[in-house]
Amino acid sequence: MSGDHSHASALSAGGRHKRPLLYAFCLTALYMVVEALAGIITGSLALLSDAGHMLTDVAGLGMALAAIQFAQSRRSRSHTYGLYRLEVLASLMNAVLLFGVAAFVIVEAVGRFSDPPDIPGAPLLIVAAVGLVVNLISFRLLQAGAKESLNVRGAFLEVVGDALGSAGVLLAGVILLVTGWPYADPIIGAGIGLFILPRALRLGREALRILLEIAPPDVDVAEVERRLASLSGVRSVHDLHVWTLTSGLEAASGHLVLESESALRAVLEQATDVLGKEFNVHHITLQCEPAGLREPAMEV
Repeated sequence: MSGDHSHASALSAGGRHKRPLLYAFCLTALYMVVEALAGIITGSLALLSDAGHMLTDVAGLGMALAAIQFAQSRRSRSHTYGLYRLEVLASLMNAVLLFGVAAFVIVEAVGRFSDPPDIPGAPLLIVAAVGLVVNLISFRLLQAGAKESLNVRGAFLEVVGDALGSAGVLLAGVILLVTGWPYADPIIGAGIGLFILPRALRLGREALRILLEIAPPDVDVAEVERRLASLSGVRSVHDLHVWTLTSGLEAASGHLVLESESALRAVLEQATDVLGKEFNVHHITLQCEPAGLREPAMEV
C-alpha cells in the first residue's frame, strides 16, 4: 500500500516557490555586481566579502530554481521517484560554496590586520544600505517557501545571512566615517566569514542526512515499530525503514506479520492512520504477511 498523493503535493509546493525564487535571484544577481564593483574600487574587504556571500546567494537561488524545474519532471521507468533529490544536491552544493567563501574571507582578513588599507566610509555606507534593502526584499519573497522546502530554506538562510552581512558593512561604514579606524573593515569582513560557517555546516548536515537516507530527526523509528506492533491484528513488525525523499516528503516501508489474513484491510487502515497522524509520514509502502511465512534471509 502506498501514499502517492505526497508526490503531487511536493510538486505543487515546488511550483508555488518558483516565481518568488526567480524575483529574488534577479534582484540579488544585479546587486551582487554593484557591490563587487564597489568593493574593488574602494578596496573594502567587508564589501567584497558581502559580494562573495551574495555570489553564493545567486548560485544557491539559481540551483534552487533548476532543482524545482527538474523535480517537476515526470517519473519514468528509470527515475521512479522523479528527480526530487536534485533539490537536496543543490542544498549540499550551497553548503560547499558557503564554506569556500567563508574560508577566503577569513584568510584575507587575517592578512589585512598587519597592514589595514585606507577605506572610505561614505561609499561603504551607501552601498551597504542599498544592499540591505535588496536583502530584505528577498527575505520577504522567500519567507513562506522556507517553511516547506529544504531547497528554498537553503537560499533563504543565505539571504538572511547576507542581510546581517550588509548590516555589518553598514556598521563598518559608520565607524570609518566617524572615527576613521582602519581595522573596522577587516574585522567586519572576518565577522561575516565566521557567521557563514555554522550556517553552512547546518545546511550541509541536513542535506547529507537526506542523501544518506537517515531517519528524520523528529521520527523515533523504535517508537514507530512499537506502535505498529501494538495494532490489533499485528503479530510482529520487521524490515521497517523510515527516510526522507526530499524536504517535506517522508517515506516508510515495512513488513507486518498478521494474526489472521482476515485482518488485512483493518491493519492497513490503522497502520496508515498511525504513520500519517502520529509521525507525519505519508508515503507509505507496507507488506502484510500471514503468520508462519518464512522470512527471506538477509545478506550481510
